[in-house]
Amino acid sequence: MDLFDKCDNFQDARMAQQAGLYPFFIPLSQTEGTEVTVNGHKLIMIGSNNYLGLTTHPRVKQAAIEAIETYGTSCTGSRLANGTLKLHEELDKQLAEFVGKEAALVFSTGFQVNLGVISALVQKGDYVIIDKEDHASIIDGCLLARGEMKRFRHNDVADLERVLAPLPKEAAKLVVVDGVFSMAGDIAPLPEIIPLCKEHNARLMVDDAHGLGVVGGGRGTSAHFGVTEDVDLIMGTFSKSFASMGGFIAGDEQIVHYIKHFARAFIFSASMTPSNVAAALAALQVMKKEPEHVERVNAIATRMRKAYTDLGFDIGTSCTPIIPIIVGDDTKTLFAWRALYDAGVYTNAVLTPGVPPGKSLLRTSYMATHTDEQMDRVLGIFERVGKDLGLI
Repeated sequence: MDLFDKCDNFQDARMAQQAGLYPFFIPLSQTEGTEVTVNGHKLIMIGSNNYLGLTTHPRVKQAAIEAIETYGTSCTGSRLANGTLKLHEELDKQLAEFVGKEAALVFSTGFQVNLGVISALVQKGDYVIIDKEDHASIIDGCLLARGEMKRFRHNDVADLERVLAPLPKEAAKLVVVDGVFSMAGDIAPLPEIIPLCKEHNARLMVDDAHGLGVVGGGRGTSAHFGVTEDVDLIMGTFSKSFASMGGFIAGDEQIVHYIKHFARAFIFSASMTPSNVAAALAALQVMKKEPEHVERVNAIATRMRKAYTDLGFDIGTSCTPIIPIIVGDDTKTLFAWRALYDAGVYTNAVLTPGVPPGKSLLRTSYMATHTDEQMDRVLGIFERVGKDLGLI
């Protein structure tokens, strides 16, 4: 066997490309947030994580421009060495206050947050327990850690207890869950998880990449349930509601201080660029001063969940602006994606193994800047495609 044999044998993507059913790496030539253009073909974007529509907000754009003019395009070093600006520390401080924790620490990407935090905290002899539908970055953080990973069925508190119960009482444990799950659009039952963590000597970390800016008045899943004090670590990213790039961890000051000195994904990566930091700071200010954006995206989501259900689509257990259209079969999902694309609607096709077998879906998500007229057009197209393909 040659190392590259696996590469030569991988032909699935080539076949989908030749059939015109390849839904990935589509280059956008123009984007206005709610609408995008691909080779002159205009589509309504319902596949973005830009929940509050702030990537085009004038204050956010201007803040990024001014940061480049002041600091240049890059910090050219890690935060540990020469890459910390006063701007980074200001974002750390404001994020901690926003999510209700003592301290926060900004990383270059959200993926690096989970890699760095989990691998820094979970050592040999420790346990990390995760939901089976947690994000890939959480899984990779667990694989990088030297402790033992355990998994429980999605949002199944009884199964979490089954996993926790036989573990040594004296062993250190970390339970990690998404706040809002990125495919199903449902929410982790934190009020039920917290008592179990306390009973079994486990700390709790919530990845709120898709919850911040959306639930809890924008302050996330812990705020949504009123349990912020009982959640040990809150993780977030800037590539969704914060209209930027990067991520952060927030918690008690001493814990964040430890992570700052032991998270390799933080120590050995260049810091967030000035423009990204400034954009995230500006987006945070907009969230606090203009709550109507959070209200609007949730109003749109409520309307669309009801409309899809009334049409006969299966949206699973979604209760957020992430609304999956569960198709089931991979091939049928690709045909549905292509039909919607041709009709002017941009969605994301999610296939096995990204979801369990028989659960392939179209991931739709909504922005505060979507108009009612756009949503009317989307629903009309979905109804027509759904009937043509026998989905409804």
